[in-house]
Amino acid sequence: MLFKSVFAASLLAGLASALPSRRSTGGGVTIVNSMGATVYAWSVSDRVSDMSTLSAGGGSYTTGWETNDNGGGISVKLSTSQTQADVLQFEYTKAGDTIFWDMSSINLSAESEFVKYGFSVIPSQSAENCPTVTCAPGDINCSEAYQQPDDNHATHGCPIDTTFTLTLGSA
Repeated sequence: MLFKSVFAASLLAGLASALPSRRSTGGGVTIVNSMGATVYAWSVSDRVSDMSTLSAGGGSYTTGWETNDNGGGISVKLSTSQTQADVLQFEYTKAGDTIFWDMSSINLSAESEFVKYGFSVIPSQSAENCPTVTCAPGDINCSEAYQQPDDNHATHGCPIDTTFTLTLGSA
C-alpha cells in the first residue's frame, strides 16, 4: 500500500512539473513598504491577481517574473487604498534573456503618499548592467519614472535573472 501511495505521489508530481507555469525561474521583485500607510498590491496582466496587503513600516510583497497570456507586459499596481486608482506601477516584460522594466507615475496624483515619501528600485545586478531608479520625496515630476506614455527613457533592460527591491518611502 505504501508503494502505491509513493508511486501515485511521484506520478502526480511528475505530471504537475510538466504543466506550463506562469512563473519563471530566477528573477523577480520584492516591494518593501517603509511608509507609515498600508499599501495594497495587484499583479495585472490579461487578468488581475488577488489583492495583497503590505502593512505599514515593513510589510512586503514578492513575485517572480510572469508572462501575460495575451503577449503584453505585467504591471504590479500599488495603492494606499483598496482600489486600483491613484497607483504607482512597477511594469515589466520578459523578452528572451532580458527583463524590460520601468516605474510609472502616470496614474499617480500629486498628493499621493508615494510622491510624498519617494521610492527607489535597487537591482541585484551591477549598475553598469542594470540601473537603479530613485524618486526623491516630493518629486512629483521624477524623471526616472514614466510621467507620460512616451517617456521611453524610463525603460530599462536587465538580465532575466535580476532581482529587484522596490522600497516605498526611503528614497
